[in-house]
Amino acid sequence: MPARARAHLGAAGVRVVRGGRQVLDGVNVTVSPGDRLGVVGENGRGKTTLLQVLAGALVPDSGEVTRVGTAGVADQEMPVGAERTVGDLIDVELAAVRRVLAAFEEATTALAEGRPGAEDDYARALADAESLDAWEADRRVDVSLAALGAVDDRTRPLAGLSVGQRYRIRLACLLGAGHDLLLLDEPTNHLDAAGLAYLTARLREHPGVVVLVSHDRALLDDVVTTVLDLDPTRDGLPRTYGGGYAGYREGRLAERERWESDYRDQQSERRRLADDLSAAQNRLQSGWRPDKGAGKHTRATRAPALVRAVHRRQEALEAQVLDVPRPPMRFQAPPLPAPTGVTLLRADGVEVRDRLRAPQSLHLRAGERLVVTGPNGAGKSTLLAVLAGALEPDAGSVQRGGRIGVLWQESPPPSHRPAHEVFEAATARLVSQGVLAEPDRVGLSQLGLLPAESAHKPVRELSIGQQRRLDLAMLLAARPQVVILDEPTNHLSMALVEELTQALRATQAAVVLATHDRQLLRDLSDWPRLAV
Repeated sequence: MPARARAHLGAAGVRVVRGGRQVLDGVNVTVSPGDRLGVVGENGRGKTTLLQVLAGALVPDSGEVTRVGTAGVADQEMPVGAERTVGDLIDVELAAVRRVLAAFEEATTALAEGRPGAEDDYARALADAESLDAWEADRRVDVSLAALGAVDDRTRPLAGLSVGQRYRIRLACLLGAGHDLLLLDEPTNHLDAAGLAYLTARLREHPGVVVLVSHDRALLDDVVTTVLDLDPTRDGLPRTYGGGYAGYREGRLAERERWESDYRDQQSERRRLADDLSAAQNRLQSGWRPDKGAGKHTRATRAPALVRAVHRRQEALEAQVLDVPRPPMRFQAPPLPAPTGVTLLRADGVEVRDRLRAPQSLHLRAGERLVVTGPNGAGKSTLLAVLAGALEPDAGSVQRGGRIGVLWQESPPPSHRPAHEVFEAATARLVSQGVLAEPDRVGLSQLGLLPAESAHKPVRELSIGQQRRLDLAMLLAARPQVVILDEPTNHLSMALVEELTQALRATQAAVVLATHDRQLLRDLSDWPRLAV
Protein backbone atom coordinates (compact mmCIF):
# COMPACT_ATOMS: atom_id res chain seq x y z
CA MET A 1 0.00 0.00 0.00
CA PRO A 2 1.17 3.59 -0.59
CA ALA A 3 3.06 5.16 2.28
CA ARG A 4 3.66 8.71 1.04
CA ALA A 5 5.19 10.70 3.95
CA ARG A 6 6.18 7.42 5.65
CA ALA A 7 7.97 6.13 2.54
CA HIS A 8 11.49 4.97 3.24
CA LEU A 9 14.30 3.04 1.61
CA GLY A 10 17.43 2.00 3.45
CA ALA A 11 20.41 -0.33 3.28
CA ALA A 12 22.75 -1.22 6.13
CA GLY A 13 25.99 -3.16 5.68
CA VAL A 14 24.92 -4.64 2.35
CA ARG A 15 27.39 -7.09 0.85
CA VAL A 16 26.95 -9.10 -2.35
CA VAL A 17 29.26 -11.80 -3.72
CA ARG A 18 28.78 -13.29 -7.17
CA GLY A 19 30.87 -16.03 -8.70
CA GLY A 20 33.37 -15.75 -5.90
CA ARG A 21 33.85 -12.02 -6.59
CA GLN A 22 32.78 -9.35 -4.13
CA VAL A 23 30.48 -6.99 -6.03
CA LEU A 24 29.28 -4.80 -3.17
CA ASP A 25 30.51 -4.31 0.37
CA GLY A 26 29.66 -1.95 3.19
CA VAL A 27 26.78 -0.16 1.45
CA ASN A 28 24.91 2.05 3.91
CA VAL A 29 22.27 4.44 2.64
CA THR A 30 19.00 6.01 3.77
CA VAL A 31 16.56 7.69 1.38
CA SER A 32 13.40 9.53 2.48
CA PRO A 33 10.59 11.33 0.61
CA GLY A 34 12.01 14.24 -1.34
CA ASP A 35 15.47 12.64 -1.53
CA ARG A 36 16.83 11.81 -4.97
CA LEU A 37 19.83 9.51 -4.70
CA GLY A 38 22.22 9.15 -7.61
CA VAL A 39 24.26 5.93 -7.74
CA VAL A 40 27.48 6.30 -9.74
CA GLY A 41 30.56 4.23 -10.52
CA GLU A 42 32.48 2.67 -13.36
CA ASN A 43 31.11 -0.30 -15.29
CA GLY A 44 31.18 -3.43 -13.15
CA ARG A 45 31.10 -1.61 -9.81
CA GLY A 46 27.71 -3.07 -8.83
CA LYS A 47 25.27 -0.24 -9.56
CA THR A 48 22.62 -2.43 -11.18
CA THR A 49 23.18 -5.11 -8.52
CA LEU A 50 22.53 -2.55 -5.79
CA LEU A 51 19.32 -1.45 -7.52
CA GLN A 52 18.16 -5.09 -7.57
CA VAL A 53 18.96 -5.41 -3.86
CA LEU A 54 17.07 -2.21 -3.02
CA ALA A 55 14.10 -3.36 -5.12
CA GLY A 56 13.98 -6.73 -3.35
CA ALA A 57 14.79 -8.73 -6.49
CA LEU A 58 18.12 -9.90 -5.04
CA VAL A 59 18.86 -10.94 -1.47
CA PRO A 60 22.27 -9.69 -0.28
CA ASP A 61 24.79 -12.10 1.22
CA SER A 62 24.82 -9.95 4.34
CA GLY A 63 23.26 -6.71 5.52
CA GLU A 64 19.67 -5.49 5.68
CA VAL A 65 17.35 -3.59 3.36
CA THR A 66 14.22 -1.77 4.52
CA ARG A 67 11.42 -0.62 2.18
CA VAL A 68 8.29 1.22 3.12
CA GLY A 69 5.86 2.10 0.31
CA THR A 70 5.09 0.96 -3.22
CA ALA A 71 8.04 0.63 -5.58
CA GLY A 72 8.38 1.08 -9.31
CA VAL A 73 11.52 -0.33 -10.89
CA ALA A 74 12.91 0.37 -14.37
CA ASP A 75 15.70 -2.13 -14.92
CA GLN A 76 16.96 -3.69 -18.13
CA GLU A 77 14.42 -6.55 -18.18
CA MET A 78 10.84 -6.24 -19.42
CA PRO A 79 8.19 -7.64 -17.04
CA VAL A 80 6.13 -9.17 -19.89
CA GLY A 81 7.10 -11.11 -23.00
CA ALA A 82 7.21 -9.78 -26.54
CA GLU A 83 4.05 -11.75 -27.40
CA ARG A 84 1.99 -9.41 -25.17
CA THR A 85 0.59 -5.99 -26.05
CA VAL A 86 1.30 -2.42 -24.99
CA GLY A 87 -1.85 -2.58 -22.87
CA ASP A 88 -0.60 -5.70 -21.09
CA LEU A 89 2.63 -3.93 -20.17
CA ILE A 90 0.69 -0.93 -18.88
CA ASP A 91 -1.57 -3.21 -16.81
CA VAL A 92 1.44 -4.93 -15.23
CA GLU A 93 3.08 -1.62 -14.32
CA LEU A 94 -0.21 -0.23 -12.96
CA ALA A 95 -1.04 -3.41 -11.02
CA ALA A 96 -0.79 -1.61 -7.66
CA VAL A 97 -3.18 1.08 -8.88
CA ARG A 98 -5.59 -1.56 -10.17
CA ARG A 99 -5.55 -3.32 -6.76
CA VAL A 100 -6.24 -0.08 -4.91
CA LEU A 101 -9.17 0.76 -7.18
CA ALA A 102 -10.55 -2.77 -6.86
CA ALA A 103 -10.33 -2.51 -3.07
CA PHE A 104 -12.14 0.83 -3.20
CA GLU A 105 -14.92 -0.62 -5.35
CA GLU A 106 -15.33 -3.51 -2.94
CA ALA A 107 -15.35 -1.16 0.07
CA THR A 108 -17.93 1.05 -1.65
CA THR A 109 -20.20 -1.94 -2.24
CA ALA A 110 -19.78 -3.10 1.36
CA LEU A 111 -20.65 0.37 2.63
CA ALA A 112 -23.75 0.54 0.45
CA GLU A 113 -24.86 -2.86 1.76
CA GLY A 114 -24.26 -1.81 5.35
CA ARG A 115 -21.80 -4.56 6.22
CA PRO A 116 -20.16 -4.47 9.67
CA GLY A 117 -16.92 -2.46 9.71
CA ALA A 118 -17.60 -1.18 6.21
CA GLU A 119 -17.10 2.48 7.20
CA ASP A 120 -13.54 1.89 8.41
CA ASP A 121 -12.71 -0.24 5.37
CA TYR A 122 -14.12 2.43 3.07
CA ALA A 123 -12.10 5.17 4.78
CA ARG A 124 -8.89 3.19 4.41
CA ALA A 125 -9.59 2.30 0.77
CA LEU A 126 -10.45 5.92 -0.03
CA ALA A 127 -7.25 7.16 1.62
CA ASP A 128 -5.17 4.66 -0.35
CA ALA A 129 -6.82 5.61 -3.64
CA GLU A 130 -6.49 9.34 -2.93
CA SER A 131 -2.83 9.00 -1.95
CA LEU A 132 -2.12 7.43 -5.34
CA ASP A 133 -4.60 9.67 -7.14
CA ALA A 134 -5.51 6.31 -8.62
CA TRP A 135 -8.38 7.54 -10.81
CA GLU A 136 -5.92 9.71 -12.77
CA ALA A 137 -3.21 7.08 -13.21
CA ASP A 138 -4.15 6.04 -16.74
CA ARG A 139 -4.40 9.67 -17.82
CA ARG A 140 -0.97 10.37 -16.35
CA VAL A 141 0.42 7.39 -18.26
CA ASP A 142 -1.08 8.72 -21.49
CA VAL A 143 0.51 12.12 -20.87
CA SER A 144 3.87 10.47 -20.21
CA LEU A 145 3.59 8.28 -23.32
CA ALA A 146 3.07 11.39 -25.43
CA ALA A 147 5.86 13.34 -23.72
CA LEU A 148 8.37 10.49 -24.14
CA GLY A 149 7.42 9.84 -27.77
CA ALA A 150 6.18 6.33 -26.96
CA VAL A 151 3.51 4.22 -28.68
CA ASP A 152 0.10 4.80 -27.03
CA ASP A 153 -1.94 2.21 -28.97
CA ARG A 154 -2.66 -0.35 -26.27
CA THR A 155 -3.50 -3.04 -28.79
CA ARG A 156 -0.07 -2.95 -30.45
CA PRO A 157 2.00 -6.14 -29.93
CA LEU A 158 5.31 -5.52 -28.20
CA ALA A 159 7.03 -7.81 -30.69
CA GLY A 160 6.70 -5.15 -33.38
CA LEU A 161 8.33 -2.42 -31.27
CA SER A 162 11.98 -1.51 -30.85
CA VAL A 163 13.78 -1.92 -27.55
CA GLY A 164 13.73 1.86 -27.16
CA GLN A 165 9.95 2.01 -27.68
CA ARG A 166 9.33 -0.71 -25.11
CA TYR A 167 11.56 1.03 -22.60
CA ARG A 168 9.79 4.37 -23.11
CA ILE A 169 6.40 2.73 -22.57
CA ARG A 170 7.58 1.20 -19.34
CA LEU A 171 9.12 4.45 -18.13
CA ALA A 172 5.87 6.30 -18.91
CA CYS A 173 3.97 3.77 -16.80
CA LEU A 174 6.33 4.23 -13.84
CA LEU A 175 6.07 8.00 -14.04
CA GLY A 176 2.29 7.79 -14.12
CA ALA A 177 1.72 5.09 -11.50
CA GLY A 178 2.32 7.30 -8.47
CA HIS A 179 4.77 4.96 -6.70
CA ASP A 180 6.35 5.99 -3.40
CA LEU A 181 9.72 4.65 -4.51
CA LEU A 182 11.15 5.06 -8.02
CA LEU A 183 14.24 2.97 -8.80
CA LEU A 184 15.57 3.73 -12.28
CA ASP A 185 18.49 2.12 -14.11
CA GLU A 186 19.92 4.36 -16.86
CA PRO A 187 16.53 5.96 -17.62
CA THR A 188 17.91 8.38 -20.24
CA ASN A 189 18.67 5.55 -22.66
CA HIS A 190 16.46 5.85 -25.76
CA LEU A 191 15.20 9.39 -24.93
CA ASP A 192 15.44 12.44 -27.17
CA ALA A 193 15.83 16.02 -25.96
CA ALA A 194 12.11 16.49 -25.29
CA GLY A 195 11.92 13.19 -23.42
CA LEU A 196 14.97 14.09 -21.33
CA ALA A 197 13.43 17.42 -20.37
CA TYR A 198 10.16 15.73 -19.37
CA LEU A 199 11.91 13.04 -17.34
CA THR A 200 14.03 15.63 -15.55
CA ALA A 201 10.99 17.69 -14.58
CA ARG A 202 9.02 14.66 -13.35
CA LEU A 203 11.89 13.37 -11.21
CA ARG A 204 12.48 16.79 -9.66
CA GLU A 205 8.84 17.10 -8.65
CA HIS A 206 8.38 13.49 -7.50
CA PRO A 207 7.21 13.67 -3.86
CA GLY A 208 8.55 10.27 -2.86
CA VAL A 209 11.94 8.55 -3.05
CA VAL A 210 14.04 8.43 -6.23
CA VAL A 211 17.09 6.19 -6.70
CA LEU A 212 18.80 6.87 -10.00
CA VAL A 213 21.58 4.77 -11.55
CA SER A 214 23.02 6.84 -14.37
CA HIS A 215 26.09 7.94 -16.32
CA ASP A 216 24.18 10.99 -17.57
CA ARG A 217 25.99 13.82 -15.81
CA ALA A 218 23.45 16.42 -16.90
CA LEU A 219 20.56 14.41 -15.41
CA LEU A 220 22.50 13.87 -12.18
CA ASP A 221 23.35 17.57 -12.00
CA ASP A 222 19.73 18.57 -12.60
CA VAL A 223 18.04 16.02 -10.35
CA VAL A 224 19.94 14.35 -7.51
CA THR A 225 20.27 15.66 -3.96
CA THR A 226 22.75 13.01 -2.81
CA VAL A 227 25.29 10.78 -4.59
CA LEU A 228 26.42 7.28 -3.61
CA ASP A 229 29.81 6.58 -5.22
CA LEU A 230 30.70 2.89 -5.69
CA ASP A 231 34.12 3.55 -7.23
CA PRO A 232 37.27 2.49 -5.31
CA THR A 233 38.16 4.35 -2.13
CA ARG A 234 41.18 4.10 0.17
CA ASP A 235 39.28 1.90 2.65
CA GLY A 236 37.30 -0.02 0.03
CA LEU A 237 33.93 1.29 1.23
CA PRO A 238 31.42 3.34 -0.79
CA ARG A 239 31.12 7.07 -0.17
CA THR A 240 28.00 9.19 0.11
CA TYR A 241 28.14 12.89 -0.81
CA GLY A 242 25.54 15.54 -0.09
CA GLY A 243 25.05 18.74 -2.02
CA GLY A 244 23.89 17.13 -5.23
CA TYR A 245 26.15 16.35 -8.14
CA ALA A 246 28.25 19.46 -7.54
CA GLY A 247 28.85 18.38 -3.94
CA TYR A 248 29.85 14.94 -5.14
CA ARG A 249 32.38 16.33 -7.62
CA GLU A 250 33.90 18.63 -5.03
CA GLY A 251 33.96 15.98 -2.31
CA ARG A 252 35.38 13.27 -4.55
CA LEU A 253 38.16 15.56 -5.78
CA ALA A 254 39.10 16.57 -2.22
CA GLU A 255 39.13 12.96 -1.05
CA ARG A 256 41.15 11.85 -4.07
CA GLU A 257 43.76 14.55 -3.38
CA ARG A 258 44.00 13.52 0.29
CA TRP A 259 44.37 9.88 -0.76
CA GLU A 260 47.15 10.69 -3.22
CA SER A 261 48.90 12.95 -0.70
CA ASP A 262 48.79 10.33 2.06
CA TYR A 263 50.03 7.67 -0.35
CA ARG A 264 52.95 9.85 -1.44
CA ASP A 265 53.83 10.66 2.17
CA GLN A 266 53.74 7.00 3.17
CA GLN A 267 55.83 5.89 0.20
CA SER A 268 58.29 8.72 0.84
CA GLU A 269 58.67 7.66 4.47
CA ARG A 270 59.23 4.06 3.40
CA ARG A 271 61.94 5.14 0.97
CA ARG A 272 63.58 7.21 3.73
CA LEU A 273 63.59 4.24 6.12
CA ALA A 274 64.98 1.98 3.41
CA ASP A 275 67.72 4.50 2.59
CA ASP A 276 68.61 4.77 6.30
CA LEU A 277 68.86 0.98 6.53
CA SER A 278 71.02 0.81 3.41
CA ALA A 279 73.32 3.52 4.75
CA ALA A 280 73.64 1.72 8.11
CA GLN A 281 74.44 -1.54 6.34
CA ASN A 282 77.14 0.21 4.29
CA ARG A 283 78.67 1.70 7.45
CA LEU A 284 78.63 -1.72 9.07
CA GLN A 285 80.49 -3.22 6.13
CA SER A 286 83.11 -0.47 6.08
CA GLY A 287 83.31 -0.51 9.88
CA TRP A 288 84.48 -4.13 9.86
CA ARG A 289 87.24 -3.09 7.45
CA PRO A 290 88.96 -0.04 8.99
CA ASP A 291 91.51 2.00 7.09
CA LYS A 292 94.99 0.60 6.71
CA GLY A 293 97.00 1.14 9.86
CA ALA A 294 94.01 1.19 12.21
CA GLY A 295 94.22 -1.04 15.23
CA LYS A 296 92.17 -4.12 15.88
CA HIS A 297 90.54 -2.35 18.84
CA THR A 298 88.83 0.05 16.38
CA ARG A 299 86.81 -2.76 14.85
CA ALA A 300 86.00 -4.18 18.23
CA THR A 301 84.76 -0.77 19.44
CA ARG A 302 82.69 0.23 16.40
CA ALA A 303 81.14 -3.08 15.39
CA PRO A 304 78.53 -3.47 18.18
CA ALA A 305 77.20 0.07 17.69
CA LEU A 306 76.89 -0.38 13.95
CA VAL A 307 75.12 -3.71 14.37
CA ARG A 308 72.63 -2.09 16.75
CA ALA A 309 72.06 0.74 14.28
CA VAL A 310 71.30 -1.73 11.51
CA HIS A 311 68.88 -3.63 13.73
CA ARG A 312 67.08 -0.42 14.78
CA ARG A 313 66.60 0.67 11.20
CA GLN A 314 65.52 -2.81 10.12
CA GLU A 315 62.91 -2.85 12.89
CA ALA A 316 61.73 0.66 11.95
CA LEU A 317 61.25 -0.40 8.32
CA GLU A 318 59.41 -3.59 9.27
CA ALA A 319 57.22 -1.70 11.75
CA GLN A 320 55.94 0.79 9.16
CA VAL A 321 52.31 0.02 8.38
CA LEU A 322 51.41 0.50 4.73
CA ASP A 323 47.69 1.15 5.16
CA VAL A 324 47.13 3.53 2.23
CA PRO A 325 46.59 1.59 -1.02
CA ARG A 326 47.77 2.91 -4.37
CA PRO A 327 45.20 5.41 -5.68
CA PRO A 328 43.52 4.81 -9.05
CA MET A 329 45.36 6.12 -12.08
CA ARG A 330 44.78 9.64 -13.33
CA PHE A 331 44.54 10.41 -17.01
CA GLN A 332 47.67 12.22 -18.23
CA ALA A 333 47.37 13.60 -21.76
CA PRO A 334 50.70 14.05 -23.56
CA PRO A 335 51.54 17.41 -25.17
CA LEU A 336 50.11 17.76 -28.67
CA PRO A 337 52.17 20.57 -30.19
CA ALA A 338 50.90 22.15 -33.38
CA PRO A 339 52.41 24.90 -35.55
CA THR A 340 50.80 28.27 -34.91
CA GLY A 341 49.31 30.32 -37.70
CA VAL A 342 49.05 27.33 -40.02
CA THR A 343 45.76 26.03 -41.39
CA LEU A 344 45.51 22.50 -40.01
CA LEU A 345 42.07 21.60 -41.35
CA ARG A 346 39.89 23.28 -43.93
CA ALA A 347 36.67 22.17 -45.61
CA ASP A 348 34.93 24.12 -48.35
CA GLY A 349 31.37 23.30 -49.42
CA VAL A 350 31.59 19.62 -48.49
CA GLU A 351 28.58 17.60 -49.63
CA VAL A 352 27.66 13.92 -49.25
CA ARG A 353 24.46 12.87 -50.99
CA ASP A 354 21.71 11.56 -48.70
CA ARG A 355 23.97 11.91 -45.66
CA LEU A 356 24.62 15.63 -45.20
CA ARG A 357 21.62 17.93 -45.34
CA ALA A 358 23.57 20.98 -46.55
CA PRO A 359 27.10 21.87 -47.73
CA GLN A 360 29.52 22.38 -44.85
CA SER A 361 32.63 24.55 -44.51
CA LEU A 362 35.12 25.12 -41.69
CA HIS A 363 38.63 26.43 -41.07
CA LEU A 364 40.81 25.47 -38.07
CA ARG A 365 44.26 26.48 -36.87
CA ALA A 366 46.27 25.30 -33.86
CA GLY A 367 44.38 25.66 -30.59
CA GLU A 368 41.02 26.30 -32.28
CA ARG A 369 37.95 24.26 -31.37
CA LEU A 370 34.66 23.33 -32.98
CA VAL A 371 31.59 21.46 -31.73
CA VAL A 372 29.47 19.84 -34.44
CA THR A 373 25.80 19.71 -33.45
CA GLY A 374 22.59 18.41 -34.97
CA PRO A 375 19.87 15.79 -34.46
CA ASN A 376 20.35 12.10 -35.10
CA GLY A 377 20.71 11.43 -38.81
CA ALA A 378 21.77 14.98 -39.66
CA GLY A 379 25.22 13.83 -40.74
CA LYS A 380 27.57 14.69 -37.87
CA SER A 381 29.48 11.41 -38.11
CA THR A 382 29.51 11.69 -41.89
CA LEU A 383 31.12 15.14 -41.72
CA LEU A 384 33.74 13.90 -39.25
CA ALA A 385 34.56 10.95 -41.52
CA VAL A 386 35.06 13.34 -44.44
CA LEU A 387 37.30 15.61 -42.37
CA ALA A 388 39.37 12.61 -41.24
CA GLY A 389 39.80 11.34 -44.79
CA ALA A 390 37.83 8.16 -44.19
CA LEU A 391 35.08 9.20 -46.63
CA GLU A 392 35.33 11.08 -49.92
CA PRO A 393 32.79 13.89 -50.36
CA ASP A 394 30.56 14.06 -53.43
CA ALA A 395 31.35 17.76 -53.76
CA GLY A 396 33.61 20.31 -52.11
CA SER A 397 37.14 19.90 -50.86
CA VAL A 398 39.13 19.20 -47.70
CA GLN A 399 42.68 20.38 -46.96
CA ARG A 400 44.67 18.83 -44.13
CA GLY A 401 47.76 20.60 -42.91
CA GLY A 402 48.50 18.47 -39.88
CA ARG A 403 48.37 14.92 -38.53
CA ILE A 404 44.81 13.77 -37.86
CA GLY A 405 43.80 11.62 -34.90
CA VAL A 406 40.27 10.22 -34.67
CA LEU A 407 38.22 8.62 -31.90
CA TRP A 408 35.30 6.94 -33.66
CA GLN A 409 32.01 6.11 -31.96
CA GLU A 410 32.75 2.40 -31.97
CA SER A 411 35.99 0.53 -31.31
CA PRO A 412 37.56 -1.57 -34.08
CA PRO A 413 37.19 -5.39 -33.92
CA PRO A 414 39.11 -6.45 -30.81
CA SER A 415 42.44 -8.22 -31.16
CA HIS A 416 43.37 -11.47 -29.44
CA ARG A 417 46.72 -9.87 -28.52
CA PRO A 418 47.32 -8.18 -25.16
CA ALA A 419 46.43 -4.49 -25.08
CA HIS A 420 49.97 -3.33 -24.33
CA GLU A 421 51.33 -5.27 -27.33
CA VAL A 422 48.72 -3.72 -29.63
CA PHE A 423 49.63 -0.27 -28.31
CA GLU A 424 53.40 -0.79 -28.58
CA ALA A 425 53.12 -2.20 -32.10
CA ALA A 426 51.09 0.81 -33.20
CA THR A 427 53.55 3.35 -31.80
CA ALA A 428 56.54 1.41 -33.20
CA ARG A 429 54.89 1.47 -36.62
CA LEU A 430 54.48 5.25 -36.40
CA VAL A 431 58.18 5.62 -35.58
CA SER A 432 59.25 3.37 -38.46
CA GLN A 433 57.04 5.36 -40.85
CA GLY A 434 58.60 8.62 -39.72
CA VAL A 435 55.29 9.92 -38.37
CA LEU A 436 56.57 9.95 -34.80
CA ALA A 437 60.07 10.58 -33.47
CA GLU A 438 61.41 7.97 -31.04
CA PRO A 439 61.77 10.51 -28.17
CA ASP A 440 58.08 11.38 -28.58
CA ARG A 441 56.86 7.84 -27.89
CA VAL A 442 54.90 7.40 -24.68
CA GLY A 443 54.23 4.19 -22.80
CA LEU A 444 50.68 3.00 -22.22
CA SER A 445 51.12 3.27 -18.46
CA GLN A 446 52.16 6.93 -18.75
CA LEU A 447 48.72 7.90 -20.02
CA GLY A 448 46.88 6.61 -16.96
CA LEU A 449 44.13 4.98 -19.02
CA LEU A 450 44.63 1.25 -18.37
CA PRO A 451 46.05 -0.32 -15.21
CA ALA A 452 48.74 -2.97 -15.64
CA GLU A 453 46.39 -5.92 -15.11
CA SER A 454 44.08 -4.68 -17.90
CA ALA A 455 46.96 -3.76 -20.22
CA HIS A 456 48.18 -7.38 -20.14
CA LYS A 457 44.78 -8.85 -21.06
CA PRO A 458 43.83 -9.67 -24.66
CA VAL A 459 41.88 -6.74 -26.08
CA ARG A 460 38.86 -8.94 -26.75
CA GLU A 461 38.65 -9.72 -23.01
CA LEU A 462 38.48 -6.05 -22.06
CA SER A 463 35.16 -4.36 -21.33
CA ILE A 464 33.73 -1.94 -23.88
CA GLY A 465 34.85 0.94 -21.67
CA GLN A 466 38.38 -0.44 -21.42
CA GLN A 467 38.56 -0.92 -25.19
CA ARG A 468 37.45 2.67 -25.55
CA ARG A 469 40.28 3.75 -23.24
CA LEU A 470 42.75 1.85 -25.43
CA ASP A 471 41.38 3.64 -28.51
CA LEU A 472 41.94 6.98 -26.78
CA ALA A 473 45.46 5.98 -25.73
CA MET A 474 46.42 5.04 -29.30
CA LEU A 475 45.01 8.28 -30.65
CA LEU A 476 47.00 10.42 -28.20
CA ALA A 477 50.19 8.38 -28.60
CA ALA A 478 50.26 9.38 -32.27
CA ARG A 479 50.60 13.04 -31.17
CA PRO A 480 48.02 14.40 -33.65
CA GLN A 481 47.81 18.09 -34.48
CA VAL A 482 44.08 17.77 -35.20
CA VAL A 483 41.92 15.72 -32.83
CA ILE A 484 38.53 14.54 -34.15
CA LEU A 485 36.17 13.01 -31.59
CA ASP A 486 32.83 11.37 -32.40
CA GLU A 487 30.72 10.98 -29.24
CA PRO A 488 33.85 10.80 -27.04
CA THR A 489 31.96 10.21 -23.79
CA ASN A 490 30.46 6.89 -24.95
CA HIS A 491 31.41 4.11 -22.51
CA LEU A 492 33.84 6.30 -20.54
CA SER A 493 33.56 6.88 -16.80
CA MET A 494 32.43 10.27 -15.57
CA ALA A 495 35.79 10.91 -13.89
CA LEU A 496 37.69 10.20 -17.11
CA VAL A 497 35.30 12.36 -19.14
CA GLU A 498 35.98 15.31 -16.84
CA GLU A 499 39.74 14.77 -17.07
CA LEU A 500 39.51 14.46 -20.85
CA THR A 501 37.48 17.67 -21.03
CA GLN A 502 40.18 19.54 -19.12
CA ALA A 503 42.87 18.10 -21.42
CA LEU A 504 40.95 19.16 -24.54
CA ARG A 505 40.69 22.69 -23.20
CA ALA A 506 44.44 22.86 -22.60
CA THR A 507 45.82 21.17 -25.74
CA GLN A 508 47.57 23.10 -28.51
CA ALA A 509 46.02 20.83 -31.14
CA ALA A 510 42.91 21.80 -33.08
CA VAL A 511 39.81 19.91 -31.87
CA VAL A 512 36.61 18.95 -33.70
CA LEU A 513 34.00 17.20 -31.59
CA ALA A 514 30.48 15.86 -32.11
CA THR A 515 28.38 14.87 -29.12
CA HIS A 516 24.87 14.51 -27.69
CA ASP A 517 26.25 14.58 -24.13
CA ARG A 518 24.34 17.44 -22.52
CA GLN A 519 26.87 17.99 -19.75
CA LEU A 520 29.77 18.03 -22.20
CA LEU A 521 27.89 20.59 -24.29
CA ARG A 522 27.40 22.68 -21.15
CA ASP A 523 31.07 22.36 -20.22
CA LEU A 524 32.10 23.42 -23.73
CA SER A 525 29.46 26.13 -24.11
CA ASP A 526 32.15 28.68 -25.04
CA TRP A 527 33.38 26.63 -28.03
CA PRO A 528 32.16 27.63 -31.52
CA ARG A 529 29.31 25.54 -32.93
CA LEU A 530 28.66 24.16 -36.40
CA ALA A 531 25.09 22.94 -36.92
CA VAL A 532 24.58 20.26 -39.58
